[in-house]
Amino acid sequence: QVQLVESGGGLVQAGGSLRLTCAVSEGVFTNYTMGWFRQQPGKERTYVGCISRIGAYTYYLDSVKGRFTISRDDANNLLYLQMNSLKPEDTAVYYCAATRSWYMNSWSQSEAYDYWGQGTQVTVSS
Repeated sequence: QVQLVESGGGLVQAGGSLRLTCAVSEGVFTNYTMGWFRQQPGKERTYVGCISRIGAYTYYLDSVKGRFTISRDDANNLLYLQMNSLKPEDTAVYYCAATRSWYMNSWSQSEAYDYWGQGTQVTVSS
């Protein structure tokens, strides 16, 4: 019932920037902590970061800290991932996800998330 749709992926050169958007179905967005995950070629899906309800807290994978910023616009049911200083290793399919879990130690785990988008491809060339 809850739908998430990612957009904004594409091809960029190393050092460039890209902003991903996740549009979430209306009426329930504020009830969820929102996460970003990615699946690099030939690898399993991994955690990128998340933002708690009302944007009170953000958490990031160490390798993206200082480069990626997660934000949310609750009024418009939108989640963003601003990616700067992109590296070839950032090439992946990026997914947004929503969890109702109130346990922050679960937010880095795929298993905690109830709903997922279909993903958007980000390719970073060297």
